Amino acid sequence: MTGVSPPTIEIHVRYFAAARAAAGVEDETLSVASGTTVTDLLATLRTRGPKLAVVLDRCSFLCDGIAVRDVRRALETNQTIDVLPPFAGG
Repeated sequence: MTGVSPPTIEIHVRYFAAARAAAGVEDETLSVASGTTVTDLLATLRTRGPKLAVVLDRCSFLCDGIAVRDVRRALETNQTIDVLPPFAGG
C-alpha cells in the first residue's frame, strides 16, 4: 500500500475588517481536500486561533462574489471565499 494523498484543490480566502485583524493576514491560498465544503473550510480556519474563531461566528461569506446560502456546498478549485464581518455605518 502506498501513501497516496487524496486530491486537493486551492481556495483563496480574503479577510475584511475585523476578520483581517483576527486572521493576521489580508488573504491567503489554502490547499484543501477535494470535496471540502464551506463548513469544512470554516472548521479549518477556526483552528487558527480563538480570535478568528469568534469573528467567524459573526461573519457572512461570499463565494466568487455571491452570498453563500448553503455552507454544505462543495468548493471548487480556485474559488475565492470572502470573509465579511458585520459592518456598521450609514
